[in-house]
Amino acid sequence: MIRIGTRGSALALWQANEVARLLGGDTEIVTVKTTGDKRQDVPLATIGGKGLWVKELEEALLRGEIDLAVHSLKDVPSVLPEEFALAAFLERADPRDAWVQVAHKSLASLPEKAKIATSAPRRRAQLQARWPHLQIEEIRGNVDTRLRKLRDGLYDGGVLAAAGLTRLGRASEITSYFSTDEMLPACGQGIVAIETLSSARSIAASLSHPPTALAAHCERGVLQKFGTLLDCYSACAVHATFDDGVITIRAFFGELDGDRSVRVTRSGRDAEVVIDEVYRELVDQGAMNLVVQS
Repeated sequence: MIRIGTRGSALALWQANEVARLLGGDTEIVTVKTTGDKRQDVPLATIGGKGLWVKELEEALLRGEIDLAVHSLKDVPSVLPEEFALAAFLERADPRDAWVQVAHKSLASLPEKAKIATSAPRRRAQLQARWPHLQIEEIRGNVDTRLRKLRDGLYDGGVLAAAGLTRLGRASEITSYFSTDEMLPACGQGIVAIETLSSARSIAASLSHPPTALAAHCERGVLQKFGTLLDCYSACAVHATFDDGVITIRAFFGELDGDRSVRVTRSGRDAEVVIDEVYRELVDQGAMNLVVQS
């Protein structure tokens, strides 16, 4: 039997069950209650960031309680301890961000100081850069909780990942989609990743979707160049696309409470070369200063 570790949210369970379906055979879903799930009363960054969700599943791997862990790749830190490996990546869903507004008003039509809900620093920075008259506020909770808060009028609109809404059958709640020019997605957004012990990566390797694995490598590769400088407060986004053998990587680094930002786009046929070019251009344009101050 293959024991599949997951968080207990509806979206996490959808992802784990999809992995079980693809694996076939004898599987068991093991739900791990993480600190990030228990503490919904404070901003995630103040209790350790999204890495908390990954860390406690990794501890279950080390204890032998599960054989693999299923994550939203955008929640996985760019640098993993050497005893763990990302063994497989399921085919990527829509990586875009979605605008949700109960009266179906556009973001551009909202008045000054309208309250916009998001939990991600990179969304906050990009929203502030493009729509500086809006008031960006923190929102916690799973997808259903966030949608309920929007329906209850606690915010004038919110930004959520399109993939999560679609996977949960909530695509009808989407008012519109942000283009990647308006809102560059998070590294790994829309990708389900399977983590194992480094010694056991073969258990899930057959599930990996090669184009998605390459996108994950490119996006995470840029962030890995920054080593441990990035944390849950860093307002950064990286997104890779492919066209007829040409790899294009786009990156955004912004100031969390300010108006400075850097955007970089580089293309080529060698992934390692493009990753390095994006990193070097980010640094040349001052991304290190934004990382330190984000």
